[in-house]
Amino acid sequence: MTSDTSTTLLDGNTAPDRTEGRLAYWGPAIAVSLAMFIGVIDSTLMNVAIPAIVVDLDTTVPVVQGAIAFYAMVMAALILPGGKLSSMYGIRRLMTATLIVYGIGTTLAAVSWNVAVLYVGWSLVEGAAAAVLLPLTFTVLLVSYEGADRLKALGILAGVNAAGAAFGPLLGGAVTTFASWRWGFGIEVVIVFVALAFVRYLPGERLSETRVKLDVGGTVLSILGTTALVGGVLLAGRYGWLLARRPFVVGGVQIDLFGMSPTVWLVGLGLVTFAAFVQYERRIEQTGRSPLVPVHLLANGSFTAGIVTNAVRSLVMAGFIFVVPVFLQSGAGYTAFETGVAMLPFSIATFVASIFTTGWRRIVSPRALVQAGIVLMGMGLLVLVSQTTIDVTIVQLAAPMTVIGFGLGLVMAQLIEMTLSAVEATDSAAASGVLNATMMLGYSFGTAIVGTYLLRQFYGGVIDGVLGGTNVSADERNTLVEALEQAAETATQETQQNFLTQLSPEQRELLASVFETATVQAQRGTLLLLTLFVGFLLLTSTLLPSGEVDERDT
Repeated sequence: MTSDTSTTLLDGNTAPDRTEGRLAYWGPAIAVSLAMFIGVIDSTLMNVAIPAIVVDLDTTVPVVQGAIAFYAMVMAALILPGGKLSSMYGIRRLMTATLIVYGIGTTLAAVSWNVAVLYVGWSLVEGAAAAVLLPLTFTVLLVSYEGADRLKALGILAGVNAAGAAFGPLLGGAVTTFASWRWGFGIEVVIVFVALAFVRYLPGERLSETRVKLDVGGTVLSILGTTALVGGVLLAGRYGWLLARRPFVVGGVQIDLFGMSPTVWLVGLGLVTFAAFVQYERRIEQTGRSPLVPVHLLANGSFTAGIVTNAVRSLVMAGFIFVVPVFLQSGAGYTAFETGVAMLPFSIATFVASIFTTGWRRIVSPRALVQAGIVLMGMGLLVLVSQTTIDVTIVQLAAPMTVIGFGLGLVMAQLIEMTLSAVEATDSAAASGVLNATMMLGYSFGTAIVGTYLLRQFYGGVIDGVLGGTNVSADERNTLVEALEQAAETATQETQQNFLTQLSPEQRELLASVFETATVQAQRGTLLLLTLFVGFLLLTSTLLPSGEVDERDT
């Protein structure tokens, strides 16, 4: 959109232009940024509040973690069909309805009187609404703005995405420490009402000139494939990626998987299902019907390179946001609120870089900016490795956090616009759905891979520290690591305290020293693993187009 004209939509109507006032003009960007913010902080807020929820609802940690996993699975499974809805219904009406549903879900979560209500309100209702909201945010900006204003709007959205993920622990820690975890969901309700006030500035028209029908077959296949992939990844931490580390038991019945982890079978099922999905979508497209995902999108080199690079970027970001708070709280002894403060430079730098670097592409190619951001992320991670100690301070963390955040913001400011501008406007809804689906898979893989590696490194370090120079085979060491993992999962705080009181002061001091050493070594190793992923991200970025991508170039 230029500064003096409005954007003409598919049916000839127009989105707000600057002549209607700056508030009306930027209303769509404000509305979708608020929607993105509540969608992103949701899970990070819950992670911090787990202990408080366990006490308040008289439940267990695995049950609450199950609610988080179910939320991620619902959102991932429905995100592709959710992205299609803006081609079927008016954008303004769809956003309004989805925000209302989201508000109902978060209200239920806030007033939950038992775990079942929490699952329904948060995991099911909010998860389904978020699956529609996230792809809709990108779609709204694509049809509402053009040129430099589109870059600025997408930069703001990218900054909100990253900053919200890092801000979640700060908000969750603050409300959990000083009030109640329920207030976190209550704040989301307030944000929903504010977002609804700006929805009236959104285009009222649907993206497609003619009303399309939902591709039921493609929807079923996409839900099955995504559920299998995400479910398999979520189980990897407990059962391993390839060989089963423990028996797979469902409902008290042990299922024989021939010694393989359920992750292998589920990920395999997901890949086979998605292969069938592509074939089915190709057949739908050839018969002139409307597929859930137009297959020609996947033949678009610029778009495909963008979603692959963005998926790897999501993996790195998810791993970073997971591993740093875990170390600061369990290793360095930070409170949830202090952890949020330590992450604040990362959030601010990401937000600033996402907004204020979009104009740089007039001087430097977008791909060069993305690669510069990736290099900054790698440098920041290496500095963070050197700063990782038990007594690390917030001041010491500020510089590497800022460098990593600025690099990430530089990547996101360019990458999302490069990816979505490579497709036709009529395909923007499907493209947004694919982009968000691959982002969700990246987040899931990042959390699972990094989480599994961190815990294995920690428990292995504990075993090595306790056994000292004792000769133990690799198989025996792995068996001990798995036994320690199992004990940590089943032991309560009371049983752990009882165990410690039985030890002599010298034994407790030795054990504390072993734990500290294992924690620092595991954290450093995991940060180095993330640095390797950043290197892979730099490699995938070479597939991006070197120059400006035309909006109609497919």
